[in-house]
Formats: sequence, structure tokens, C-alpha cells
Amino acid sequence: MLAKRIIPCLDIKDNKVVKGVNFESIKSAGDPVELAISYNDDLADELMFLDITASFEKRKTLIELVKEISKNIFIPFSVGGGISDINDIRNLLNSGADKISINTSAVLNPDLIDESAKKFGSSTIVIALDVKNMDGKYCVFTHGGRKNTGIDAISWSKEVYNRGAGEILLTSMDMDGTKKGFDIKLTNLVAQNVKIPVIASGGASCAKDFEDVFTEGHASAALAASIFHYKETNITAIKSYLRSHGIDVRI
Repeated sequence: MLAKRIIPCLDIKDNKVVKGVNFESIKSAGDPVELAISYNDDLADELMFLDITASFEKRKTLIELVKEISKNIFIPFSVGGGISDINDIRNLLNSGADKISINTSAVLNPDLIDESAKKFGSSTIVIALDVKNMDGKYCVFTHGGRKNTGIDAISWSKEVYNRGAGEILLTSMDMDGTKKGFDIKLTNLVAQNVKIPVIASGGASCAKDFEDVFTEGHASAALAASIFHYKETNITAIKSYLRSHGIDVRI
């Protein structure tokens, strides 16, 4: 069995790291390059960079910032936000990204998943699902959580898997920034319906939350932001806890 991964996330707005609650009430959380270096040193398994307003503002991801971060870290680096075609993916990979995360453009043009997976390899393509419970139905949102597509999250996760995605980044909008724990039910539903790794995101507050999403939610990786940015805990401490509870992690 593969080791479980801990992934800090840099949500980027105006070249700064920011964090909110339920995709709202955004506030500054630090310098992206400094934080990236600190997570590299703190045994992060990967780093996620999400330009959270790029799609809404109809612009491309911040290439120069991606280049600067990639020069300073030695762990896998995933980048998302404002990616609309094959050229965008190529440019980001050439700028130092190891994986590309796509949400809005994948929904608008599902064939992009097939094309990018074929051209760059499935392991390079992460499909991000921003999901909210709407009257009992898990719906996919796009444009940085601003638009409800009405698409069922479980059906969409199956489709992106069948189209060649190598991984799913699953963010619960209901739990995002609340520090009430990951959405175990949602994570488990998606994980049980695809045969690719699922990264759980949204709601982490402590090491026990990571344990729960790995054991009960069957996530392959778990992503968090504010608890790391504001030094409420660190990756090394969480990994030590997980290992002591029988969960395989890289230390």
C-alpha cells in the first residue's frame, strides 16, 4: 500500500497566499515563496498552488511566481487556476510544475481531460472538484466556487477517471476553513467510485482529522492550508501522530 501524503496548499490572490472560510472572507496568510520553502523543509510530500481568482478573472496563472517557487523546492509541485488549454498546461510544466490541476476548464470542455492525459500522461493531470451539499445532492462548483454547475460530484468523478485523470483533488466547500474535520462521507463516496488517488481537502484542524480521512474516508492524500500557514500545527507533528497510529507516511 502506498504511503499517505500530506499536502499543504497555497491559495494565491494578488501574488499573496490567502485563506478564507467556505470560499469567502479571504484574508492574507503570508508570502508564497517563504511558505513554500518552509513546507519543503517540514517534510511535505507535495505542494499545491491554486490561483483562486484566475478563472473568475479570465486570466492565466501567475507564471513568474510558479517559476520562483519551483526553483526553491524539491518536492512535487502541483499548479492550478486559469488553465484553459494544452498550451497553458505545457507552459506551466515548462515553468517548473510537476502536475496540473484543472477544474473550470475541465467542466466546460471535458475533452481537455482526455487530450491532456494523452499528451502529458495521466499522472500529470489532477482534476479538482469543488463540491457543496445542495439539498442532499453533492454539486460541483466552478469559477473559484462561484458557479453551481448542478453536476453530481460522484458522476463527475467517475467521468474524469474514465477520461484519464490521474488524481482527484476533492474540496468540500461546506467544510473549507471551518476546522471541523474533513467531509468523510463525501470523500469516501468519491474514493469508492474511482480507481485513482483522491486528495481530501477542506476542514482540517488536527492530526486526528487526517487519521479519520485516511481510515474512514479512504483518501490517498490530505490537503490543508490555514493550520499550517498560521502554525497551529506542522506536517512533521501530524506525520509522527499518524505513524504512531499505524498509518504509513514518509518521514
